[in-house]
Amino acid sequence: MPIKTLPAVVRPAVALILLVGPNLALQHVARAQEVAITFDDLPSHGPLPGGVTREDVTRKILAAFKEAGVPEVYGFINAGKMREYPEDRKVLQLWRGAGQPLGNHTLDHMNLNDNTPEGFEENIAKNEAVLESLMGEKDWHWFRYPYLNEGNTLEKRRAVRTYLNEHHYRIAQVTLDFEDYAWNAPYARCSSKKDEKSIAWLKESYLNTATEYMKLGRQLSQQIFHRDIKYVLLMHIGAFDAEMLPQLLAQMKQQGFQFVKLKEAQGDPAYKTDPDAAFDNGGTLLDQIMEARRLEFPPHAEKPMKTLDATCRE
Repeated sequence: MPIKTLPAVVRPAVALILLVGPNLALQHVARAQEVAITFDDLPSHGPLPGGVTREDVTRKILAAFKEAGVPEVYGFINAGKMREYPEDRKVLQLWRGAGQPLGNHTLDHMNLNDNTPEGFEENIAKNEAVLESLMGEKDWHWFRYPYLNEGNTLEKRRAVRTYLNEHHYRIAQVTLDFEDYAWNAPYARCSSKKDEKSIAWLKESYLNTATEYMKLGRQLSQQIFHRDIKYVLLMHIGAFDAEMLPQLLAQMKQQGFQFVKLKEAQGDPAYKTDPDAAFDNGGTLLDQIMEARRLEFPPHAEKPMKTLDATCRE
């Protein structure tokens, strides 16, 4: 059958097989690793460079999604931030206007480790009015723990999980994280100083750290599950993230990642795993499983946190 008579979704794969041969084509398909992109701390995260608004940040991020063909990105909100800056509701409206969904990140970015389960659950519930007003009948029952802290005691962990289950929430777990938020504050400082040399280093170190920790996440997946799971990447709605997102998404494509929806990624059986352990610092789901099972982490480079904190401070 001629390629032109085949369904459109089939033609690229057939053309690839004809071009490079079936074995190489299958290897190419096998290397495509699925990942869902998610963003935390809407409507605002981190300081802004001079002349940049929260709306500017949001528009750049949304444009990067569209350009890279990212299908659906949940933005996890802390509606309490709008008590002081009610104008930032426009960020959430822009997000929804682009067809992107919203989920719950607590009203005030509350740390469960520092609070009671009852207080934490109340903070979740108080965030729902804004979600309902913006999402309507769309699915907003996805929850992301602030700081990825799921409880520093088993009592807290189990109590909040029971609450989430009873209120029909799914936990939006994270399996890839390079702590992208750490670059946003130094970028604002360096921009105000017009320090182009330091900004160039920020860009290089951001992409290098992303590569290193996505590689680490995949190594942990192989160590725990003996395969590549479908991943969920955590990012934040900051100014440097907006600046770097087009390059980051392009780099991820070059590294063999394919973008999927959160629901599709978390349909992977790996996300049914509950470490059922208490942690002072939660980390990703993969981190938690490694810690709970007392497994040794593979060698990896440290994130440049001290250098980031010192950059453009003088």
